Amino acid sequence: MDCKRLLIITLLTFALQNLTSAQTNLRVSDNGRYLVYKNGKPFFYLGDTAWELFHRLNREEATTYLKNRAEKGFTAIQAVVLAEHDGLHDPNPYGQTPLINDDPAKPNEAYFEHVDFIVNKAEELGLYIAMLPTWGDKVFKNKWGVGPEIFNTQNIYTYGKYLGNRYKNKKNIIWVIGGDRNPRENSQDVEIWRSLAKGITEGVGGQENALMTYHPQPQKEGSSSTWFQQDDWLDFNMFQTGHCPDVKVWELMGGDYNRTPVKPTMDGEPLYEEIPVCFDTKNGYAQVVDIRRRAYISLFAGAHGFTYGCNNIWQMYAPGRKPTINPTRFWYESLDLPGANAMTDVRKLIESRPMLDRVPDQSLITNSPDNQQERIQATRGKDYAFIYSASGNPFEVNMGKISGKQVNAFWFDPRTGKSTKAGAHKNTGKLKFMPPTKGDDQDWVLVLDDACRRFPIL
Repeated sequence: MDCKRLLIITLLTFALQNLTSAQTNLRVSDNGRYLVYKNGKPFFYLGDTAWELFHRLNREEATTYLKNRAEKGFTAIQAVVLAEHDGLHDPNPYGQTPLINDDPAKPNEAYFEHVDFIVNKAEELGLYIAMLPTWGDKVFKNKWGVGPEIFNTQNIYTYGKYLGNRYKNKKNIIWVIGGDRNPRENSQDVEIWRSLAKGITEGVGGQENALMTYHPQPQKEGSSSTWFQQDDWLDFNMFQTGHCPDVKVWELMGGDYNRTPVKPTMDGEPLYEEIPVCFDTKNGYAQVVDIRRRAYISLFAGAHGFTYGCNNIWQMYAPGRKPTINPTRFWYESLDLPGANAMTDVRKLIESRPMLDRVPDQSLITNSPDNQQERIQATRGKDYAFIYSASGNPFEVNMGKISGKQVNAFWFDPRTGKSTKAGAHKNTGKLKFMPPTKGDDQDWVLVLDDACRRFPIL
């Protein structure tokens, strides 16, 4: 096929996607790797962890927060109905708690009207709410958590059915089972979470109406797939790399990516911006380059989306509020931190090329260090490739992995979202590429395009 015909096909594809972009329901893509709208248009899950959103923000504050995230291009907001910070007994800004006498069968209508407002406001702004029905300490506290432990297999089903029925007509809900807890061995935990998923499914009127995942704690290997890979309700996997450095996210991703049945997977809680590394201020605070590395490496290793987090925002830290994990500033002072702004550019890059045929492919490069600081991570579609250098180190590319006799090369700068040309090259043999700069805060993405495709230069 000549370049002119390819260009016409590309333009027609983009035009058709724009005509159908009003569709809002989500499903898993036909190849099992991504999320798409019901019409097949790709959906990029760019999440933010706002765990205490329902619990701690009033309506004016929630609107401020949601508008900021929508303007930055976030698409999903992860928030908890029964929140971690004494969410059962500490009232919301309007003096309401979620349950009457801690009874899951007796929800407090006034509390849920506030949740409704936030869900509706998010929908107005084009945002999905990734709704966790409860934080895990209400099932079991483990070594931390306020609790109290109120759930069993019967009453959590009732609670799930209530939530499902309440929000069955909302098209901007993604259901997140779990809540920072891994099921214990020889316990009823797995069945409790399954009962919650069953209740929601019945409440919304069937599995086709509920897109679901599960939020676990960090663990050396595995993710939600460890317990629920074979469960029909689990539409996509989620793991947590957590808040320590140099996690080999590519290994966690690969574990999920190679499982059957095939399901999309993603990092649902990575290192947060401005959190003490490993929860200890002696280690310093996470910096923006740490956030970018987690995002680009996980996406290029096979993730369908990514979740950003900020230590000050997840807990909605504000004057007069007891701090958790050493916040550095108030939530409203943290909305425009560099890491959050960098997520706009992550999405811009991923959506600039066809998403649904993109696969992780380390065979594009000759080698890569086995650590996050120096990692070289590669991904490609049929007619383009992205290669991330975490510290601007040079690398050698095995050409011929994408279509085209000639490729156009660009350097995409994750700090600015801008690209610079890196020449035209024959698509054969091996080529060495040297990023424009090198250093700890000098990560770069090499973009290789089939010259016929004429993809946009960002």
